[in-house]
Amino acid sequence: MGDQYVSDYMTRNLITFTPETPIDDAIATILKHRISGAPVVDDLGKLVGMLSETDCIKTLMDGPYNNLPGGNGMVSNYMTRNVTTIGSNETILDLAYKFLNSAFRRFPVVDKGRLVGQISRSDILKVILKHKPKLAHSPSSWRGREPKDKGA
Repeated sequence: MGDQYVSDYMTRNLITFTPETPIDDAIATILKHRISGAPVVDDLGKLVGMLSETDCIKTLMDGPYNNLPGGNGMVSNYMTRNVTTIGSNETILDLAYKFLNSAFRRFPVVDKGRLVGQISRSDILKVILKHKPKLAHSPSSWRGREPKDKGA
């Protein structure tokens, strides 16, 4: 079996927010759908940020500081703007390496700046169960200098 790619396993139908979404509506959506966050996109589908549970918790701290009740404002006031993304043509093995070397639980998948999906740690676990014996064990960055197979 050839390389396994992010595009083969990413989630394509996503819950998303816009920067203008009221933060209390976003929090309600996160709770209703039992998700830990969602991408934030503009009218053209371009990724402009991510909103996480942690970002939402910041609203509680913002209220007393500004002498306002928590949960005011829009998603744009709380979202993370500097988002690490991946392309749909990255291999699952390269993605697994990124998960191992970061605290991220999910990566938005972007092609030409446009959000096309999302892939999470649990998606990687599904790949492992489905293809474990068939996965090549060398990241694409190792091509040409792979470790020798101990069984050969």
